[in-house]
Formats: sequence, structure tokens, C-alpha cells
Amino acid sequence: MAASDDDALQVLSGDDQDDGAYSSDFEEEEADSGEEEADLDEEEGDFDDEDEEDEDSDEEDGAADGNVEANDSANHEEIREALLDYIGNGNAGADGDEESDDREAADESDSSEDEAPPRNTVGEIPLEFYKDEEHIGYDRAGRKLKKQARKDQLDSFLDRSDDPKDWHKVYDEYNDEYVELTKEEMGMISRIRQGKLPHAEVDAYQPYVDWFDWDGKGHPLSNAPEPKRRFIPSKWEAKKVVKLVRALRKGWIKLDKPKEKPRFYLMWGDDLKVNEKTANGLAYIPAPKAKLPGHEESYNPPVEYIPSEEEINSYQLMYEEDRPKFIPKKFDSLRHVPAYAEFIKEIFERCLDLYLCPRTRKKRLNIDPDSLLPKLPKPKDLQPYPTTCFLEYKGHTGAVSSISADPTGEWLLSGSRDGTVRVWEVQTGRCKKVWDMGGSVFCVAWNPNPALPVVAIAVSNDVVLLDPEVGDEEVQLNIAKLLAVQPSTSEPTENTPLIGWKRHDKLRGIQLSHQQNVVRVSWHNKGDYFVSVSPDDILFTFIYLFSFFSVELNASKRNNRAVLVHQLSKQQSQNPFRKHHGRVADVLFHPARPFMFVATKMHVRVYNLAKQELSKKLITGLQEISSMALHSGGDNLILGSKGAKLCWFDMDLSVKPYKTIKNHKEDINAVAFHKSYPLFASCSDDLSTHVFHGMVYSDLMQNPLIVPLKILHGHQKGVSDIKFHPTQPWLFTAGADSVIKLFCN
Repeated sequence: MAASDDDALQVLSGDDQDDGAYSSDFEEEEADSGEEEADLDEEEGDFDDEDEEDEDSDEEDGAADGNVEANDSANHEEIREALLDYIGNGNAGADGDEESDDREAADESDSSEDEAPPRNTVGEIPLEFYKDEEHIGYDRAGRKLKKQARKDQLDSFLDRSDDPKDWHKVYDEYNDEYVELTKEEMGMISRIRQGKLPHAEVDAYQPYVDWFDWDGKGHPLSNAPEPKRRFIPSKWEAKKVVKLVRALRKGWIKLDKPKEKPRFYLMWGDDLKVNEKTANGLAYIPAPKAKLPGHEESYNPPVEYIPSEEEINSYQLMYEEDRPKFIPKKFDSLRHVPAYAEFIKEIFERCLDLYLCPRTRKKRLNIDPDSLLPKLPKPKDLQPYPTTCFLEYKGHTGAVSSISADPTGEWLLSGSRDGTVRVWEVQTGRCKKVWDMGGSVFCVAWNPNPALPVVAIAVSNDVVLLDPEVGDEEVQLNIAKLLAVQPSTSEPTENTPLIGWKRHDKLRGIQLSHQQNVVRVSWHNKGDYFVSVSPDDILFTFIYLFSFFSVELNASKRNNRAVLVHQLSKQQSQNPFRKHHGRVADVLFHPARPFMFVATKMHVRVYNLAKQELSKKLITGLQEISSMALHSGGDNLILGSKGAKLCWFDMDLSVKPYKTIKNHKEDINAVAFHKSYPLFASCSDDLSTHVFHGMVYSDLMQNPLIVPLKILHGHQKGVSDIKFHPTQPWLFTAGADSVIKLFCN
């Protein structure tokens, strides 16, 4: 540039003929360059004295544009200086333009690379307008953007397990897509959460750069001395403090004390609605707000909002409250829109809403009916359980009243109203032995001890102990010795023997005679003790006295003998109770503890035989208890009633029923638990037997699981008794049609 400038100066200086023309041209350029230099100085904020002198000289040079008759030497000097200034300013401007272009290009490149145009072009329209549609908006070409399928929790968990960077993704609701954050964006989020600047390269505390120069740069902005009020206490503030102190002492100003939390508060305050009540005692209910118009009320609504003729016809079949109140229509222009026919009606209804607002607030619960049903496992997942009738035992001529299986599961004992007791082989259905008891059989019970195969039979007023002859010779000898009648050692009460143990006349067994009909016989798990139930009849005498009806209960003196406990080894009987609170329906022993369960008409009392006291009283709420069964663990009890209800008691939980099930249509005759499988069943006079899954957990914090499994049919008359097989998930049912059925899985 230096060589070219000198050449240009030599050419200009060597040509004397056109000095005037060249001088005028360069003077115009010199003026223009001066103006550009002044503009640059103003933009850059350069207020130096030298620049001011240059501007003054430039203005003076520009003012001398019309002076053509100046000296040649003076003109050459001025032209030389103007040209040098012009060339220097041009180079500087070129460099500045390049820098500014580079800066703009850098800015444009950053914005174009980082920011992508949105895929959805609906603008600021709320996305809730598309909640009932299959699309979420439109792209630039006007095509619908289909909504993506929503992932459930299982798919989201699998994605997080497969992709370690899945937690970097965020859901873009506007474009309906997942966006993966970069490391820079994650770093920005982390810095924002820490209270720092988003960009790490920005220094918020960089040193101050002073861009200006002046004469007194090393001194403060103001050299004025500090005023006296800066370090002398204010008299006005002192007077103000004195006034405030006087007002506080005299009580003119009362400080707000912190609100103390009430010592007692309503735990369920929402139910009483105390906070919502006003001074008049009425709950404040705001007036209902009018619905804002949407796309449907437009005179030119979108196509998807306009119903077809079929949809309009279907509206007429709906109930009036379900029918849409406004049907969108399309018009070419706003001038073609007629007057709204329902305008006066809607205004009138709005006035009614404001005036006749209800005085009670009703909370509507949007509850799914399916959510109210308990989530139970499927029956096929709870197998095995009895489902099919596998075998029938036929031979009785009367209704089979009771059945019992031996502890090995090989034999079945049955008693019938025809006066016979039969022993059946379970696998084949063969009748091994038949006893003619000479009277109606109410109950049969097999000894649960496998070493003592003895059966107890309740016939009319007697309990007969017999040997079923199913053991080997050694067992037969032990049973013969056990059933040999010994001299009675029981203590008499009121000149009447408590019970008599004697040899049966026809059968090789022991006969225990009672005063009343024996309806129940139950063994203890160890097989030495058994209990008999012979409830007495209660006479009702109505006496008219003083215009009132009173009831006198004349019970027999033998009422306290309804429940008797017998010991087989010593052949003794004892009465554990002095009196009973009602007619006894059933009695059971606890499988492991010295407890006895006595079921009366409406209650079940649990007695501690060791301490000889009442341990617990179960409140059933049933009309009349008919049967009772105890779980093998001893903590759960089921009851059957005459009112076709079945109650499950968790005695560790409460004295009231845990579950009450009304599964039968008629009275329940018997209930039973399985000893090893989580199964229990009930039978009724409605010809059906219901099988349930009843799982009892060892964790006391977990409630029992009760699931209905199967309803068994097959009897022509009512089912009188049921028993589970001791080792297999099989069920024996005895019917009034004199048939015994075996249901297997």
C-alpha cells in the first residue's frame, strides 16, 4: 500500500496542467472522508482532543471546496494529506466490515445449528383442544400429526433398563416427541439448579474496564467533603423512636402475636365443613361460571366439529340430559348467521343458576365400578381343588345325615336316617361293614388318631363307640381292651348319675346314654377326649300380667348337661359348664391349645379349659348358627347359618366377622376346612356345594385371602354334610337323596 500511495502522489504532482480539476475533485473526496471520519468517531465514542482537531480541520477543508484559485503548492499539500487520510480510513473501514461480517456469520451459525423449527405449527392454540382427537396438530405442509402411542409403566421401565441414557430424554408435549438432552444442556440445567449462570463461559464477576479517559481519572467522581449528617445521629429519627416507644407503652400500637396452634383439632374436619360455613351457618357456594365459547360455536367451525346426518339422528335417541345442547353449523359469512334461538332460554337458565343456587354442596365421586371390586387371582391359578364328581357311594335307603373320613384317607364312615352306619372304601366305593343302630343316626365321627381307629356314633339319646375293624391284629387287640367296659367312677349329681358307660347289647362297643337326643359328636386331635352335644327343649309360657306380656323360660333341670366331655381311656364323663347361654348348636376343640368353642344360637363362646374361664365371645350377627368349622391353625373360624350366610372370623383381628358371604339361597347345613390345603366349603338345602380358596398367612399384618372357586352340583335333594379328604384335595358330600359323592380335581 505504501508504494502504490507514493506512485499515486507522483502522478498527481507531475501533472501541472489539470491542477485545478484534480484539486477540486480531491477536495470533494476530502470532505466526504471527513464526514465518514466524524461518523466513525461518534459511533466508537472517541472524544480525544486530537480527533476534535481533525474534525475541525476536515470541516475547514470541506468549507474550502469552492476555492479553485488557491496556490498550487498549498493545494498539493492539502491533497496529499487528504489522500493519506482517505486511504487510511478506507483500510480501517474494510477491516471493521470484515470483523462485523464474521461476527454476524458466527451468530447466524449458532442460531441455525442449535435451534430447529418446530414440527407442530398450530401456534399458541391450547393443546387441550386436541385431547379428544387422534392428531395433535399440523405440519408445514398441512398434514395431520398423529399422536404417538403412550407407553405404560412396564414399557418405560424396560426402556430405562435397556438404554442407560433414557433419563436424558424429556417429553415435548407441543410436538409429541421425546427430546434427548445434550451434555451442554444437562450442564446448563445442573448450573441453574445450583443457582449459577447457565453458560459456564460467562464470568459474572470480571474486572471492570474503564473505557473513558479524562483529566481527573485518578480521583473519585466527586471531591466534595462528607456531609455532617453522615456521622451525627439524626434528631428526627430520635423523636420518631420516642413516639413509637410511648405508643407501645400506652397500648396504642398492638403487636401481632404469633398464632398458636390449637391443642385439639378435628381429625376429619372436611366431613363437618366447619371452615366453609359462614356467619349464617350456610356453606359458601360460588355461582357457576358460564362456559366459554369454543370452536363449536364458530360460524365456520372446522370440518371435524360438524356432525353428520347419522350423528344428528342418533342425538334424538339419547336422553335429554345426555343430548348435546348445541349443534355446530357452517355458514359462508357472518352476515348469513341467523339469530340464536336458545338465547333467551339460556339467559333465563343463567339467572336461575345465580338466584336459585343450591344451599348444600354435593361432592360427586367419579369412581370406576370395576375399581370397587377386589382384585382376586384367577381360579385356575389356585388349583388343585375339587371340580368333578369322580365316585358315588350308594347303599343307604334314607337321607345321609353325617359322614366322616379316617385320618389315613382310606375309609369313609356314613350315618343315615334309615338307622344304619356304613364303612366305605374310598378308592373303590365298596361297602366294607354295615351296622344297624336301631334308630335315626344324627352324627358320626372318626377318631383323628391313626393309632386308635374308633368311631363315635350319635343315635337318638345314645353315643356308641365301635371298632370299625380296619386295623391289623395288634390294633384290634388294643381297641378290644380299650372298649372293654370298666366300673363307673363318675361322681353323681343330685341323686342322678351324670352318664352311664355300659356294654352295647348287640354290638361290640360302649354305649353312653344321655337324657336328650345327641346331635353332635366331636373328637379332640389327640383322640382320647370327645364331646357330645344334647341340647334340651325350652318351654315357653306366656303369662298375662298387669296388661303386659312377660315370658317365663321354664328350662329342664338337665339344661346344664347339654355339653359333656368324655375321656375314652378312663371311661369317665364330666360336665365343664354349670349353665349355657342359649341352645347349644355345635362344639369343637382347639387343635393345639386347651380351648373349647361352644356355638349357641347367635354367639360363639371360647372357653379356656385350663383356667376354667371364658376367654372370648364372638358376635356373629347371624339369625341362627347351624354349623361350625375350625382352621388347622386354630385362629380362624367359619360359621354356617340358617339365614344362608357364611361368616369368617379372624380371632386375632376382632370378635366380629372378618367377612360375611351370602352365597347360598337356602339354609347352610355344614361347613368344612381342609387340614393341609387352603380350601373350605359349605353345603346347603339349595342342592349346591360351594368351594372356596381360603389362604391364611403367617404374617399377622396380612388379612386372609378368600376367593370363590367352584359350585358343585349333582344331588337331587339338599346336601346335609360335607367333609374333605385328609390328604388329597377331594371333597365328600352327603345328600338327602341317600347318595354320597366324591368330587376330585
